[in-house]
Amino acid sequence: MTIAPGPLVDPADVPDWLSKLISITGDLNPEDFTRIGRPDGIKTRDAAVLILFGEQEHGPDVLLQRRADTLNSHAGQVSFPGGAVDPTDDGPVQAALREAQEETGLLPAGVLPVAVLPELFIWPSQFMVTPVIGHWVEPVAVSPVDHLETAAVARVPLAWLVDPVNRLHVRHVSGYVGPAFSVPGMLVWGFTGGLLSALLSLAGWERPWADESRTVDLEEAWQHALRLTPSDMNSDWTW
Repeated sequence: MTIAPGPLVDPADVPDWLSKLISITGDLNPEDFTRIGRPDGIKTRDAAVLILFGEQEHGPDVLLQRRADTLNSHAGQVSFPGGAVDPTDDGPVQAALREAQEETGLLPAGVLPVAVLPELFIWPSQFMVTPVIGHWVEPVAVSPVDHLETAAVARVPLAWLVDPVNRLHVRHVSGYVGPAFSVPGMLVWGFTGGLLSALLSLAGWERPWADESRTVDLEEAWQHALRLTPSDMNSDWTW
């Protein structure tokens, strides 16, 4: 079951800092997020991710997780909660909420789905992914439910992500170059890094970035992220 991209609620019903992003989702195209279109002749699988925005004392934040290093697919990578759409799911919104609950322990009843983004193709897994934006109206403590699948879960302040000090481009041995974010214990890159970078810009949250051409080898960027600790942040940090 597919769902048309766009708002699921009146943008006036979400916090002011989130309303601009929600109001423009119906006008967005896959090209706003990726250069990789859906190729002809390839069998794809449907998936959904939950881009969950909340707010704490430090201001707005977003929920991210780091996948276990032992997984066969995307091991150790940082992602939004999510996964494949099951036959029993009533579309991508329910799938995103179900997967997020299974991975982080959040309660779907406390999440208001507010918008859906266009389907995006992920080449390595051949998933067609529907990103679902949620507003965390009743937050609960979250942590990895199954450490065989999820190594860490974090609410990352948007103020940290938009700080130019924490932004860079990474270079993979395959030749791929894309946006990334250094977070304590996490390097956000690849599909998630590109999607997050686009959202920060579209929402008007992005800060001027003087060194947008800064490109670092992936392994070097990872080592830097692993050396960071929550104490490096100038705000309240929740793991």
